[in-house]
Amino acid sequence: MSKYLLDKFLFTVDRDPVLVERYREDPAGTVSWWEAELANTILNCTTDEKSTWLAFTDEERKALREHDHVALFGLGAHPFLTLTLFIAMFERDHGPLEYQKAYGRALQHLTLPYPDVTT
Repeated sequence: MSKYLLDKFLFTVDRDPVLVERYREDPAGTVSWWEAELANTILNCTTDEKSTWLAFTDEERKALREHDHVALFGLGAHPFLTLTLFIAMFERDHGPLEYQKAYGRALQHLTLPYPDVTT
């Protein structure tokens, strides 16, 4: 499991409006494409520099494909990264603050200590 890779996905997709829409409309295709094309690029670096070993686990891939922020949190994805990306994707489908409140309610069953979100 790579919390770094989960966070990198959430961070890079959230910062590109085209990718936000792509992930909203085709999560499975976007996750597969991103993993193949961007997962091993070095963040904020030329695309010529790449690693070769980073990949999502099946559990991470499933949570990303299903837009499952509760599972992503349980896997160690940073909650602020999931929240900002998911707001960009889904807030428009809800009234003011409805999505944020639903996001919080979905995590309400969790108790301390929370999963470690350090990378």
